[in-house]
Amino acid sequence: MAWPVNEQDKEELIKLGEKIKSLRQSKGLSLEQVAKRIDKDRQSIHKLEKGEFNPTYIYLKEICRGLEIDMKELF
Repeated sequence: MAWPVNEQDKEELIKLGEKIKSLRQSKGLSLEQVAKRIDKDRQSIHKLEKGEFNPTYIYLKEICRGLEIDMKELF
């Protein structure tokens, strides 16, 4: 996916990634466990958590399913 066009978008992706990582860790889940739950590779989830990946809405829904959270918990 295309990288965000401005610094504010980059900062927001980093904050989103940090939130996802925090939720994952609070549930005691590894990257591998989440990846397996949603049939994704560990590396893409790692990139998401680092703010290096601009996810689609569907991808975020899958992440929420893997973390067993409601989408509103991300925002």
